[in-house]
Amino acid sequence: MPQSTRIGQVVLEGEALTRLNDELEADRAAAVADILHENRFVPAGAPDGPYTLHLGLVEGRLAFDIRRADGTPITAVVLAMGPFRRLIKDYLMMVHAHAEAVSEGREARIQAIDMGRRGVHNEAAELLRKRLEGKIEVDFDTARRLFTLICVLHQRITH
Repeated sequence: MPQSTRIGQVVLEGEALTRLNDELEADRAAAVADILHENRFVPAGAPDGPYTLHLGLVEGRLAFDIRRADGTPITAVVLAMGPFRRLIKDYLMMVHAHAEAVSEGREARIQAIDMGRRGVHNEAAELLRKRLEGKIEVDFDTARRLFTLICVLHQRITH
């Protein structure tokens, strides 16, 4: 992907990540690594990237604070969390169920949970792309990974 249409750095805003369970920490690390490896991210009307994305929750809303690589602010996009709440709840429930299934060694249950989690991810990615339409263009895989980070942020404020 061209450097001009991608995220070069991801920063999760807010309190420290000290309260994440192992499963969510692994999801967070994988999502960030995957985003940095390959993504498409084009803020409307913004100069060419790469971009530094500061992702956080501000007054209960999801904030995409987009900056140049040197930290200079470019734009911010703020979305209501309401449309994502059910999907976040479902995803976090599946993360917990997956951890239980792994600890119990129940392979068939692990596979079923993984399939359900993929379905939630796909639905959430489409919703995120729709909500960002006209503001930020993202590809499907980037939207899936951003949803994982949104769930991590939500977990941080609810536990």
